[in-house]
Amino acid sequence: MSAAAAPRPIWLCADDYGISPGVNRAIRDLVARGRLNAASVMMVGPAIERGEIDTLQAAAKTSPRCAIGLHVTLSAPFRPLTMHFRPLDGDMFMAFPKLLRAGFLRRLDREFFRNEVRAQLAAFAEAFGRAPDFVDGHQHVQLFPQVRDGFLDAVSEAAPNAWVRQGGRDLPLAQRLASPKAMVLDVLSAQFRRRARRAGLAFNPAFAGAYDFTRAADFGDLVRQFLEGLPEGGLVMCHPGFVDEVLTGLDPMTDVREREHAYLASDAFAQLLATSHVTLQ
Repeated sequence: MSAAAAPRPIWLCADDYGISPGVNRAIRDLVARGRLNAASVMMVGPAIERGEIDTLQAAAKTSPRCAIGLHVTLSAPFRPLTMHFRPLDGDMFMAFPKLLRAGFLRRLDREFFRNEVRAQLAAFAEAFGRAPDFVDGHQHVQLFPQVRDGFLDAVSEAAPNAWVRQGGRDLPLAQRLASPKAMVLDVLSAQFRRRARRAGLAFNPAFAGAYDFTRAADFGDLVRQFLEGLPEGGLVMCHPGFVDEVLTGLDPMTDVREREHAYLASDAFAQLLATSHVTLQ
């Protein structure tokens, strides 16, 4: 009788730590339960004071392996750490659709983005006492044309041992066409992977977790789909949180965060990991 296949270790990463106290609390709860093994921190968020950092580090110590990374933020309604950053909308970053369009039109200067990402990396290092384990981007800005150049420059200079997040995955065409958002991320990620390799930076071999947050969906069924065929070391993005006034003032993604938290904290999720032969590494 052949031995059972060893479970595939993957990353399950919660984004947006620092966007609000309620989101922070939900992420820490799942880390402490062993239901997450990565958390991505916004150093320009309004809920990133010393106490929020200390409690995340304490929760991570209870987990066998919980990576803490930097969630580089370069889109509205957040503000840059560097002076003279451009382009801006008032005193804030541009909205991400405008930023993506400007990148495609080659209207961005990589040096502004390099300097801002370096500033956010420095803020992380000062807060956590070390460089991040990985670096990704809020609203996938690290994949945008021209932005990615400054992003990869900064990471290779200031955190060369960190891995970076790419958003692509080798899927059949029918599955790609069923998820336009995932297809766009896959296209953007192809160039990102090539440039990351040239910079000597490691990245996740596959990505899942994109879906239409504005439509009612069975998150448990979505997670099952995300895990199907995900290779060892692949990453699933998630956005658990508890809704509070800070969150509703900043982000349209609200109640869906509570649904994600509820499922990830459930026995059903633990059972899915077991039946899918997946483990959080």
